[in-house]
Amino acid sequence: MPGPTRVVTFGTFDVFHAGHLRLLERAAALGDRLVVGISSDELNRGKKGRSPVYPLAARMAIVGALRCVDEVFVEHSLEAKRRYLVEQRADVLVMGDDWAGRFDGLGDVCRVVYLERTPAVSTTAIIEQIRGVPAEVGESA
Repeated sequence: MPGPTRVVTFGTFDVFHAGHLRLLERAAALGDRLVVGISSDELNRGKKGRSPVYPLAARMAIVGALRCVDEVFVEHSLEAKRRYLVEQRADVLVMGDDWAGRFDGLGDVCRVVYLERTPAVSTTAIIEQIRGVPAEVGESA
């Protein structure tokens, strides 16, 4: 008898918003346990060119407190996705559709699913709005 289905997803989850929640709830619905890799502050600076608004410990506490999330861990490297999936015993990898196709090569480790992002919700746009900078149309976090 197979064990519980483990779903793994990754993200920065900075300035947590309804789009983040919707993605995590939909990811959780694909299995029995949801494990979330939270991008380290250093990884975020490397991929987005800025530090997160909230430090790693706060982002991990926020995401880890959600009912739909069973476990969180730190993601230090985008190139280590395969290792993280093996370590977490992933059955399903869930990513937003802005990453569509990027992780298809991990299909030998687990099933790869890309979920549609919530339209008109963007961490970058929220941060820029707070700073008083107009956001680019269609930009998402």
